[in-house]
Amino acid sequence: MTTVQSPPAPPTAIRPRVVARAGLYAVLAVNAAVVACFFAQAGFASNALIVIGRFFGLYGALVMAFQLVLVARLPWLDRRIGMDRLTSWHRWTGFALLWTLLAHAVFISFGYADGAGVGPVTELVDLAETTEGVLRAVVALGVIIVVGAVSARCARRRLAYETWHFIHLYTYVAVVLAFSHQVAVGTTFTASSAAKAYWYALWGVALGAVALGRVGLPLWRNHRHRFRVSAVVPESDDVVSVYVTGRDLDRLGARAGQFFLWRFLTKDRWWQANPFSLSAAPDGRTLRLTAKAAGDGSAALRHLKPGTRVFAEGPYGAFTTLHRQKPEALLIAGGVGVTPIRALLEDLEGHAVVVYRVGTERDAVLYDELRDLAVAKGAELHLVTGPPVPDKLAPGELVRLVPDIADRDVFLCGPPPMMAAVLRTLGELGVPGPQIHFERFSLAG
Repeated sequence: MTTVQSPPAPPTAIRPRVVARAGLYAVLAVNAAVVACFFAQAGFASNALIVIGRFFGLYGALVMAFQLVLVARLPWLDRRIGMDRLTSWHRWTGFALLWTLLAHAVFISFGYADGAGVGPVTELVDLAETTEGVLRAVVALGVIIVVGAVSARCARRRLAYETWHFIHLYTYVAVVLAFSHQVAVGTTFTASSAAKAYWYALWGVALGAVALGRVGLPLWRNHRHRFRVSAVVPESDDVVSVYVTGRDLDRLGARAGQFFLWRFLTKDRWWQANPFSLSAAPDGRTLRLTAKAAGDGSAALRHLKPGTRVFAEGPYGAFTTLHRQKPEALLIAGGVGVTPIRALLEDLEGHAVVVYRVGTERDAVLYDELRDLAVAKGAELHLVTGPPVPDKLAPGELVRLVPDIADRDVFLCGPPPMMAAVLRTLGELGVPGPQIHFERFSLAG
């Protein structure tokens, strides 16, 4: 089998993901330092409990602003870090925010109750009735507690995504209430016009990022590109490809491996958005997605008519060649996870090995395309079939297929159990972390 000459390896000293992470950490650290300076400048109350409560409230609000940036879906961050990682960070900072604001409420209530000689609950009720902004803060805290409760794994599994997402949107109500409380009664800001100006600027940037990334950019892109369904092609009994065309798609900036949130504007599905990867490298004229009928949304794709208007949010994801470290690659796909892998193979330069894991040969979606692409690009293609046990992608089996695995970039996409097993295998085989590329489609926030 002939192979193409490998291109030079990308420079490993500059990794886009590392730069983006460092930038986020630096921004958070600088703002934490600025807030600390303003907090100290405002002076401290005589009651230590009140001081601690104010501290937690101040940094809780800073974490809330940071959370907004994490889920703003800004293209620069998304392409370097990935929506799945940003969403995961958002989830964990969300729980940190919940406990921080609870601590703020508890310490403030006990602190003022100690001075007034009453119980903390009585004092909290009195503050809510008599002090401007406190009632808004109590309502905001209640909303955050509800959102935090439904975001716990045990509750999240029992809720439909649309239901959970609708409840989660109330977080923005809590954000507005918490901000108005902060500027109304927060001593750090009432005592300093500079601190208040800084706080307005900080929250203006955070809310502006959300408005831009989640509203402005999607509306502008859809107005510009005018997406429409051009063809619907069945790939098997339960898999279908949808071709989408539009204006100026060469300026969309989509890359192989990325995904969109697709909303097909039919009378019964216009409200439902589904994440589907591109199953072919963008060519500037057409976008293609391929989906298996795993739910109502994906099953309905088969009945779409050419000409149907499409509202597409994206492109999203860091599962692209932007993060390559080595000149040669290993692509591992499981089931319908082959869709971004097939697109990446079309886009990759250098020698590639493709390992496609399915239950039976009949489950190998797009296999003919993969085979033709492998021949055209001088790549190796291995179709691995059989039941999950024994593990056909165990360390010994994978090394047999790809002896130089530690010297390749590894792109992985498939069902979560398979991905978890392969990630453990790659760790056992000593594949460096920066060479392992994967993305989980989690759409919290």
